Amino acid sequence: MVVGGGAIGAACARELARAGWRVIVLDPDGERGQAWRAAAGMLAPQIEAGEGHALLELGLAARERYGPLADELRASTGIDVGLRREGIANLAMDEADVARLRAKVAWQRQQGLVCDWLEPGEVRGRWPALGTCLGALWAPHEGAIDPVRLVEALRADAAAAGARLTCDEAVRLERRGDRVVGIVGRHSRYPAGAVVLAAGAWTGGVVGAARPACVAPGRGQMAALQWPPELTPGIFYGKDCYVLARDGEAICGSTLEYAGFDPSVTSEGLSRILAAAGTLCPPLAGLDVRRTWAGLRPMTPDGLPLLGAEPRVEGLWYATGHGRNGILLAGITALMLRLLMCGQTPTEDLSALRPDRFWSA
Repeated sequence: MVVGGGAIGAACARELARAGWRVIVLDPDGERGQAWRAAAGMLAPQIEAGEGHALLELGLAARERYGPLADELRASTGIDVGLRREGIANLAMDEADVARLRAKVAWQRQQGLVCDWLEPGEVRGRWPALGTCLGALWAPHEGAIDPVRLVEALRADAAAAGARLTCDEAVRLERRGDRVVGIVGRHSRYPAGAVVLAAGAWTGGVVGAARPACVAPGRGQMAALQWPPELTPGIFYGKDCYVLARDGEAICGSTLEYAGFDPSVTSEGLSRILAAAGTLCPPLAGLDVRRTWAGLRPMTPDGLPLLGAEPRVEGLWYATGHGRNGILLAGITALMLRLLMCGQTPTEDLSALRPDRFWSA
């Protein structure tokens, strides 16, 4: 039983079904602020993770996983998940940015990662319509994927492997002593010998676990504008925003606000995004907004996911709390979880992601 049918849940269901497990995915579906519906789909571990960050190595493995995964999904479902690996530029807008990004380039190159510093003239040569900047960190192996198409493909491939998607909301974990025996939903009861909690920001709402899940919703607001014809398509990060070219639109984001389970778009949040995007890419300034939306990211106190077994309840597993990195980490999370549930050794170090780390003595 997988509780949650977003990017993480669908990826886990696919891996487990392909490994021979009988899988039911429990998801209320609809549009209620799910993180994957609002994500830009960045594959940017080099841009977003700093020196010594616990998610850098896992994020790099996750990024590389998407090459074969995208091919597999296209072959099995016919869905192109929109994988792009054309690089990301992180622009330096002031001297503090220059110092920070130059240091980041130096450290990443010392670790054997492909990462370069572009001087201001090089940035202008590549993207003449960008705003004035003092240079940029250039990570040519970074990219993005279309999150909606990704979830569609993962669900379709999971179903083809035998997984069953059921529209219901998990309410309570059913236990017999210290062992999972099923899930009680709003509409029915579902017996299960193992349960994977992958309900994103709603994970903590499933009662009956051994301890609180320590996952809270962080609202991320987004906007889409028409991509200006004079601006060379690309993916650009600035201090306060990012801009991504996709299907003729400029996808601009994003905020991070703790506003409970309210997925509303606010005038203040939208104004911040548009102002920052207009500074980063001046051709965007003053353009009409085509669409706005928001999603609720599952945030943990230390910003790291919960991944692995609950030691106090046999048969209970966590794959949640991925915050801003749910799309990036979906494929690798599913692979690591499948290895764990099948009694195999994970290929990546997951020690920092222990589900009980906030409650250990």
